[in-house]
Amino acid sequence: MTAAARQVVVHPDATVLAEAVASRLVTELLDAQSVRRPVHVVLTGGTVGVASLAALSRHPARDAIDWTGVHLWWGDERFLPAGDGERNETQAREALLDALSPLPAANVHPMPAADAAATPEESATTYAGELAVYAPAGATVPPFDVLLLGMGPDGHVASLFPGHPGLDVTGVPTAGVHGSPKPPPERVTLTFEALAQARQVWVVAAGAEKAPAVASALGGADVHATPAAGVAGTGRTLWLVDAAAAGTDGSAAQR
Repeated sequence: MTAAARQVVVHPDATVLAEAVASRLVTELLDAQSVRRPVHVVLTGGTVGVASLAALSRHPARDAIDWTGVHLWWGDERFLPAGDGERNETQAREALLDALSPLPAANVHPMPAADAAATPEESATTYAGELAVYAPAGATVPPFDVLLLGMGPDGHVASLFPGHPGLDVTGVPTAGVHGSPKPPPERVTLTFEALAQARQVWVVAAGAEKAPAVASALGGADVHATPAAGVAGTGRTLWLVDAAAAGTDGSAAQR
């Protein structure tokens, strides 16, 4: 992915950012459904990620989307029991999915929880099998139309943390994570190889504490130091940030 294909969009604050992500997602889903079915979207957790889903739930054009033709996945998950309030799935259901009555339950693909899998690795293997069902021949994951990623102050995306072994996993689309520096310590994540299959990757970040990582990633840092530097879509890569995450002088947006 060349720098020319990467676009940075700066919004005034986190609230506007979440509303803008929701509007952008509505447009992308409607556009995608005009040319292909089904459409695959990868959701993210985090404050802005969940706020964006809540904004989508309120969006006036929400029901213009044919939700029967949308499949929802996750980029990572906390290895906790089903229904735990810290799981990305639980938060997404509360923010949006429970309000989408047309969305078939079979179209929602959560990562197996800690009460359905013995280890993060077992969960990852099961999820890889689920992804393969919807993948085209020769691929391991569906052709994700939009893949949403939050980013931590340390530059991690999904549950790919700086210096962790998961950064170098190849040959599989998912991996178990142990010793996460952000609790809980056990997680499941898509690998870089799986993330790279998305048509569009949107990195969403807000807050001044994210500014150094945003600048580092956009500046081409090594992925072992700033994992977010290593994500790109096959067709488009968007960095959707608020002014604080872009840096007070706007330097990150100029890279």
